[in-house]
Amino acid sequence: MKIAFVTNICAHYRVKTFETLAHYHDVYYYFFSAGDEWYWQQQHGVRAGNFRHEYLPGFRVGYTRITPTLPWKLWKGRYDVYIKCINGRFALPLTYLVARLRRKPFILWTGIWARVETPVHRLLFPFTRYIYRHADAIVVYGEHVKRYLISEGVSPQRIFIAPHAVDNEAYSRQVSEEEKLTLRRKLNIAEGQKIVLYLGRLEEVKGLPYLLEAFASLRREDTVLVLAGTGSERPNLEQLAQQKDLGERIRLVGYVAPEETTPYYAAAHVLVLPSITTPYVKELWGLVVNEAMNQGVPVIASDVVGAAAGGLVQHGVNGFVVPERDDNALAQALERILNEPSLRSELGQNARRIIAKWDNERMVYGFRQAVDYVTEKK
Repeated sequence: MKIAFVTNICAHYRVKTFETLAHYHDVYYYFFSAGDEWYWQQQHGVRAGNFRHEYLPGFRVGYTRITPTLPWKLWKGRYDVYIKCINGRFALPLTYLVARLRRKPFILWTGIWARVETPVHRLLFPFTRYIYRHADAIVVYGEHVKRYLISEGVSPQRIFIAPHAVDNEAYSRQVSEEEKLTLRRKLNIAEGQKIVLYLGRLEEVKGLPYLLEAFASLRREDTVLVLAGTGSERPNLEQLAQQKDLGERIRLVGYVAPEETTPYYAAAHVLVLPSITTPYVKELWGLVVNEAMNQGVPVIASDVVGAAAGGLVQHGVNGFVVPERDDNALAQALERILNEPSLRSELGQNARRIIAKWDNERMVYGFRQAVDYVTEKK
């Protein structure tokens, strides 16, 4: 069975997923983007792996990426199944159209779990809903996405869950005390000080002002807030840190390459992902949660983080889930983890145990179920 898998790029966190799926099926991956999306950290670049693939040349017309060779590639390949991610204003309808013209099954892959309320998305939503309702199967990040799709009129039996995963083997590696000490020296953080970590883009959707407000209210000299990443919000965060007199209690360390993140997790006392809802986006997942849990780090996430809504962050089990935009609730959760060593240890152990089963094999099984479903129907 030949499968065409069309998506924008191969991100660093998707290499293992695509390799695993290619182990089970004859998959050819078509990447239609150059990795210049607004939500993608350009420094990450794009990747490849041990699977057949092609990055297609193209150009932009406004916000739409046009890849002229994609129709021909999909048509001449004579594929048995077509899989397409939700994004791509050119690639999505084109892939759907080819699948229908060739009378082959079309599978949609999506992590969106709420309507996007921008003028353009509202205009295009009737088409999006049409794809939801007419795809032969839909593969989703978690139960939260399934609930949303059902509310949009999708039949539950056509929805298959592929729990969003990372390469656990890479992120669970043993980090030596020397590595952690080297990182502390680099960041000028004393060995006894606790680290509250945020790692990711510094953008509005991440809700970082609420984290700064919460951290400032703790007034702890034994704890340092580390913000690792780049983005348009950095000047605002620097100004807020100055207003809150955080001084030596905060580090804005800039970009950290994916290969260098594991020591940050290993050194952290807790990871925080305080994302908020915006008209443009709701946090689809937040894979830093998966990465941190592989190092036994408890996670505090807002209730609009996909990893929380999708069941990975379990309140009181491997971390805490707090209401979005609620710095008081965030501060209380931080205080508990910082003040109660036994609780922090229990949450961390549970994080390791739970994430160990949240792997790429489990994720790919969702795709395999969808493929079996659409091919058995035919």
